Parts: sequence; C-alpha cells; structure tokens
Amino acid sequence: SVSPTEAGQRLYQSMAPRFDEIELELAAVSEFRNTPAGNVRIQASEHAANNILWPKLLKVLPDYPDIKVEITVDYALSDIVAQRYDAGVRLGDQVAKDMIAVPIGPSLRIAVVGSPEYFKQRQIPGEPKDLAAHNCINLRLPTHGSLMQWDFEKDGHELKARVEGQWTFNSSVPILRAAVAGCGLGFLPEDMVAKELADGSLLRVLEDWCQPFAGYHIYYPNRREHSSAFGVVVDALRYTR
Repeated sequence: SVSPTEAGQRLYQSMAPRFDEIELELAAVSEFRNTPAGNVRIQASEHAANNILWPKLLKVLPDYPDIKVEITVDYALSDIVAQRYDAGVRLGDQVAKDMIAVPIGPSLRIAVVGSPEYFKQRQIPGEPKDLAAHNCINLRLPTHGSLMQWDFEKDGHELKARVEGQWTFNSSVPILRAAVAGCGLGFLPEDMVAKELADGSLLRVLEDWCQPFAGYHIYYPNRREHSSAFGVVVDALRYTR
C-alpha cells in the first residue's frame, strides 16, 4: 500500500479547504446549465438505502441524467463533514442539533419474527424475558463491534434485552434469510418483513412490545451552499404524509 509522507499529509490538510471551495465553484458553474447537474454523496444504513433512497431516487433520477448519486452503506454514525459526504441518513433522534434534518420516511417499527417451522419446536414468547429460551439471530454493530440490543417498550416501560443464539451477522439481509429458513428469531424493521408476514413464511411475536419510533431523516450542515442537484435529491426524498 502507499501512504503519504508527513509533508504530503500537511500539504493535503492545508489544501483541503481549497478543495471544498473548488467543489462549490464547480457546482455554481453547473447552475448555468438548463438542467441540474453534479455529484451528490450520501451515507446511509443498509435498510435506509434499500427501502427509502433506492425506490425514491429511482423514480426521479432518470429525468436528470447529469445528476450522479453515490450512496455508501454504513451503519456507523460517521462524521459526514470529515468524510466529505454531502449528506447522511439517520433516525430522527440520532441527528446532531447543528444539522439541518429533513424527514424522508414515516415512523418505523420493529418486528420480532420467526418461521412456522421454528415455532413448531419452540413456544411463542409472551414477553421479552421469554427470549432467553429462544435461538435469536444477532446483529453485530460495526460502530464498536458489540451486538445490538433488542429494545422493547410497553405501557411506558422500556426494556433492553441482550439475546443469544447460534447465528450472528453484520447485515440485516442475511438475518431475514436465516429467520425464513427457521434458524431463529429475527429483530427487523417491519417494512423489511412485510412480504414474508403477508405470505405466511414468517410469523410475528411480541408485537405489543414493539412501539413506533422516529423514522429516517436526511441531514446536512447548515453552513454549506448546495448545488441544484443536491436540492433535487433532497426534494425527491422528502417525506410528505
């Protein structure tokens, strides 16, 4: 691998603000075109990218061939400014107060699911403590390498469960596949398992313990000027009831 020398690194750091200025100037030049043009870089979770960004932008971008969108899938709550992204996508309560945040989807809800075959061998859990007797499929978070807790709430009582099981993944897609295959219980966004719940390949449990929470927002610094291309993307993603 190749890494810059100390002098090279210092030069890059001193020039980095100029790069931002050049990007803004190029964006300003593109404003003179008849149609919006430019690059838009967005960081988002896998679920947000698949269920919000992709379907919404697919409807709009064919009308704007000069807009190029780059979506990076990342569960980590990274600094979008330091990593030179135009915007990021997070749940509403995760967005920093100094950022502009625009809702891009409805409130979300988690579903605890398992296959009919799985429940032929296990009793249906009536409350979160019953999960101790179940094979639960874990998600390992890339932010600090720990397993994601399963959060529950009922009648104002919040409960965080650390579950155990045979399978652990760092992505929600294989968790869904494993749940359908009867490998255990999955803890997944409701909209991600809607098809499987409808066709009966998955059954839902602990529904009364899974309450809605703030949905996804696209967020970006309020101190930067943005191109018309960026405006088109934000408007396309904006959630309206």
